[in-house]
Amino acid sequence: MTDLLFLLAGVVLLSVGGESLIRGALAAADRIGLSPLLSGLLIVGMGTSAPELAVSVDAALSQRPDIAVGNVVGSNISNILLILGTCALISPIAVPPASLSRDALAMVGATALAMLLMTTGALLTRLDALLLLAALAGYLVWAYQSERAVYAASATVYDEATSSSSLSTGWMLLYIVGGLGLLVGGSQVLLRGAVGIATLFGLSEAVIGLTIVAVGTSLPELAVSTIAALRGQAEVAVGNVLGSNIFNLLGILGVSAAALPLGIPERVLTIDQWVMGGTALVLLAFLFTGRRLTRIEGTLLFGGYIAYIALSVIV
Repeated sequence: MTDLLFLLAGVVLLSVGGESLIRGALAAADRIGLSPLLSGLLIVGMGTSAPELAVSVDAALSQRPDIAVGNVVGSNISNILLILGTCALISPIAVPPASLSRDALAMVGATALAMLLMTTGALLTRLDALLLLAALAGYLVWAYQSERAVYAASATVYDEATSSSSLSTGWMLLYIVGGLGLLVGGSQVLLRGAVGIATLFGLSEAVIGLTIVAVGTSLPELAVSTIAALRGQAEVAVGNVLGSNIFNLLGILGVSAAALPLGIPERVLTIDQWVMGGTALVLLAFLFTGRRLTRIEGTLLFGGYIAYIALSVIV
């Protein structure tokens, strides 16, 4: 019961901390006159992936690579199957051209690169980390120069939901500093609960990272995407998920492996990275056929996630 309370408290702290950081960052971006595109990149990348970053880096420094890697791989799987599946069930999603021509292909490329580096030697070294971070820098430059509207739309949806642009300087700083503090504290609390549950039920830390931790740290993406779908702006969800998945693989794995080289769990090597790659290709196929995600496709994605979780825990 104590471990469960730690786990739930960690998820709450990470969720509140991530939202607080995004509010403060949006207000700061508005205050210094950043373009909506840069604000959107901030949300899609660092903002909604902040919980994953905090947990994976903390796990890496605590020498728990199974949770660090499992969190990233599991988050990418849940982003596609759970979040986009849920959004497509709420409202069919028309796919913006930018999501097809740039972000979907970049996500598949990032997935392939991460899988190649994980498979080669079953270890992410600091050299691998540099390659991942360099690829992320290249993607961000590409995204900025292409000047698409998908990130600006993400920024608008979240800004309207939080009214962050009207924050005073004091509140802005409080949101940023407080959000960072909650992320750091929440990651430590969540890790303590996750490790305790894994030990109690005889589950591997990789399974806990791939399932419970991954879903808990994906809550900001789920919130932004669900808000967009309910407002009839479901296309924002696609850009949000694609951008988050790219940042997870290139940014979070890169930073975590730079902090401490990461051994790849056997389960991730043999099963989960292939599930991650398969879901990325399935999403790419859905997006290119008809340039939309239908409710039927959303049902398939959501059902696939239920099956994945069930098999992960049972088998």
